[in-house]
Amino acid sequence: MNDTFLKACRGEKTDYTPIWMMRQAGRYLPEYQKVRGNVTFLELCKSPELCVEVTLQPIDILGMDAAILFSDILILMEAMGAPLDFHEGKGPIFATTIRDAKALDMLVIPDPDEATGFVMETIRLLRKELKVPLIGFAGAPFTCATYLIEGGSSKTFWETKKLMYTQPELFHALMEKITEATILYLQAQARAGAQALQLFDSWAGVLAPCDFEEFAFPYITRILASLKSYDIPLIYFANNGATLLDYSVRSGADVIGLDWRINIKDAIAKVGKKAVQGNIDPFALLLPKDKLKSRIQNLLNDARGAHGHIFNLGHGIHQFTPPAQAKLAVELVHELSAR
Repeated sequence: MNDTFLKACRGEKTDYTPIWMMRQAGRYLPEYQKVRGNVTFLELCKSPELCVEVTLQPIDILGMDAAILFSDILILMEAMGAPLDFHEGKGPIFATTIRDAKALDMLVIPDPDEATGFVMETIRLLRKELKVPLIGFAGAPFTCATYLIEGGSSKTFWETKKLMYTQPELFHALMEKITEATILYLQAQARAGAQALQLFDSWAGVLAPCDFEEFAFPYITRILASLKSYDIPLIYFANNGATLLDYSVRSGADVIGLDWRINIKDAIAKVGKKAVQGNIDPFALLLPKDKLKSRIQNLLNDARGAHGHIFNLGHGIHQFTPPAQAKLAVELVHELSAR
């Protein structure tokens, strides 16, 4: 197996800098679109054989150094009892929002092997196929809570912050429930064979540091602490989280995911003896070859002082990115970082 990714997570010497991309299995690939054309998104997420196929696509086509389980962070929220649908152009929709105690009482903490057994089966099948490490994942509690409270995506997070500020006990009760479910879910993924686990906090950056400390941070630390006994790398990614970097470092994660809004050299100075993952702007993949090469070389130079570095985008790859550009980025990272 190519274990370069795992070595970098642990801060060990590698022959080159490993690369994978968030959302690497997805809409930018024609091969994915072909699979997706026959099923709904949720049907795809719940079909282990199809999930295996699309998880493998970026490994086979682009040469990534790690695979990430094809799923969605909201699969667990549906398993908790929140009816979920995905609409083209609108994204995820929860018809029933969680804004009062009665709605919260409807949520359960499911047995992950029973309620999301298709996820665990996908992991087991992938471990038989893959020649690179497999990353499992979940959404961080605050990010998942925003979808349940807002009923979907949001630009202002009005309902989330209103609940947080005016009914803090209810907000914390929701976070407790999501946290307990997430711990069981990620532990099940580790037992099924995931070789690393990432906690995605897509909306952490909408919080002031003081609010992050009170309303989000304790739940992240609890989740990560609960996974330490599995002895696999744990990654925490706070999108738009440059102001929260100190918290990310203290979260208990082994690898700190970085978006593109901070220079990686500055981040490494704060991170210390932890590996970092990131952090090129996803839209930089549109640069012509010479400029993309220069951008990647500069990032690799700035990351030389890292305890360990996994090259990644600062967020998910955009759906209109030409696959050839993604492949070029993989080739350039491998070429330019070869020891």
